[in-house]
Amino acid sequence: MSMYAGLDVSDKTTHICVVDADGKVLRRDVVASDPDVLAKWLNRHCAELSRVVLETGTLSTFLYHGLVERGVAIECICARHAKGVLSARVNKSDVHDAEGLAQLARTGWYKRVHMKASATHIDRAALRIRAQLITARTSMANQLRGLLKLFGLRMGTARTPGRRAERLAAFYAQRPDLKALFAPLIAAMEAIEEQLRASNRLLNDRAKADEVCARLMSVPGVGPITALTFTATIEDPHRFARSEDVGAYAGLVPRRSQSGERDVSGHISKAGDPMLRKALYEAANVALSQVKRPFALQAWGRKIAKGKGPRRARTAVARKLAALLHSLWLNETEFRWA
Repeated sequence: MSMYAGLDVSDKTTHICVVDADGKVLRRDVVASDPDVLAKWLNRHCAELSRVVLETGTLSTFLYHGLVERGVAIECICARHAKGVLSARVNKSDVHDAEGLAQLARTGWYKRVHMKASATHIDRAALRIRAQLITARTSMANQLRGLLKLFGLRMGTARTPGRRAERLAAFYAQRPDLKALFAPLIAAMEAIEEQLRASNRLLNDRAKADEVCARLMSVPGVGPITALTFTATIEDPHRFARSEDVGAYAGLVPRRSQSGERDVSGHISKAGDPMLRKALYEAANVALSQVKRPFALQAWGRKIAKGKGPRRARTAVARKLAALLHSLWLNETEFRWA
């Protein structure tokens, strides 16, 4: 008898529901959210387990790889898609969600999510740490500017650490009482900037040592961060049948709402990984505004900017860059200037 299991995972416990091929509930239980505990429970109670399903979440990667290593036939499904099925019940609970996931496992009516390897998550963690450091630095810099204006002092265009130190020295000459007041904030900003420089060095070295990243960095506007973000997000270029699909995967294609005579094309979907979408958008901005040597994609984007504005042009070029980077990766070639 074929058996299917659904796992509704929370931080400490996981609700399990097992159904048969006809959808009848055979067993329910609650165990610790640990792959070893889950694998032992499934092996003990499910003699002919065909498939196990869990949703994407904070622990999904840890549990997925742990269960795969223990020989469990598990698949991770998109939580956004599963929500539509699970919300059909009037009352939402962990028990009902586990049963709904088990029924999805039985019917096969779900979208499987590609699970990245542990080494890829190390690169993505380094990229996220860098992004968090940038956010913290920006927040502190804005706080410094705002507080200085309370005393009639304006930082101006002092964006580098050296220029900022010069401006602060001038301010302290006017108001010596402010030096001790702002000392903790300045020290924290300098510490974050030092860690940010260390993070940038780490990521730059990692990108330069990677053959694929080095190939992608031959594209104008694409630097180490964009190349590493692209490879760490896509991981396997053969996942996509066409290079054009990568733009949709990054959420850079318009939403569509069509029914009968109504067919509306809206803003971009913003589906997929926001880190990849942001990296491609920044690379497109650099390609359009900072690259001096002309090339075909730049001319195409600038033509769009004249007719539809710079934001739409950057989005369009970002979508083209996604397809271009995937094609170079798949064909093992470098960018050729036209």
